[in-house]
Amino acid sequence: MIPNILSIAGSDPSGGAGIQADIKAISANGGYAMAAITALTVQNTCGVRYARLMAPDLVAAQVTAVFDDIRVDAVKIGMLGDAAIVRAVAEVLADRDVPVVLDPVMVAKGGDRLLAAEAVAALRDRMVPQATIITPNLPEAADLLDRPEARDRAEMEAQARALLHLGCGAVLLKGGHLGGADSPDLFLSPDGAHWLEGPRLPTANTHGTGCTLSAALATQLALCGQARPAIDATKAYIQGAIRGADGLCVGRGHGPTDHFFAFRG
Repeated sequence: MIPNILSIAGSDPSGGAGIQADIKAISANGGYAMAAITALTVQNTCGVRYARLMAPDLVAAQVTAVFDDIRVDAVKIGMLGDAAIVRAVAEVLADRDVPVVLDPVMVAKGGDRLLAAEAVAALRDRMVPQATIITPNLPEAADLLDRPEARDRAEMEAQARALLHLGCGAVLLKGGHLGGADSPDLFLSPDGAHWLEGPRLPTANTHGTGCTLSAALATQLALCGQARPAIDATKAYIQGAIRGADGLCVGRGHGPTDHFFAFRG
């Protein structure tokens, strides 16, 4: 059975991140993609120029309409933008028995803030406890915990444990911001810690990797029903998408990953 995956996120007109990346990643991983839009952004591979948030009741109504008609096998949450939208999404998902992958989108690749600073507490208190898995990178983890950014594996593990104590089911802490030749990620659940090793791939075309990873993970969770194999499949997919990125020719800044690398032969 093809799983139905709902992405709740912002729109990226350049196609590399947000809803557009999610639809590609969900499709490439074997799911049927649906979308509830939280924000319209004006951006390209060089950066975000402007963002207009949707009304919270409109975001909630989109999600409700999907659930009223369609079986939803997993939810991916990306850019929420402000505390009102965080609360609206938390409320509409509160009684849904469905896996939720939360990508705590706070800052874009070029440094533009995508979650109001005053909304971090709402995300931490309202949305994180409802998540099956959260997928922060190191700056996002530091923001959620109000700590300095982790600089090594020991600090990564300490911060992952602190995030787990916030109430989520599990944490996939992405280590791409560490220096060095490797790009390790840490999956931490109540069952223990699991490091996912991988080389740092030499490309600047990494726009939307967080969106792509979390959407792929939601799809893999729906397909296999277990976190560890879903995490392993997602890590392999995102490495392939980054490895294929330089085969695309999109923009003058941080280009997108190649979501459909496996179909290009």
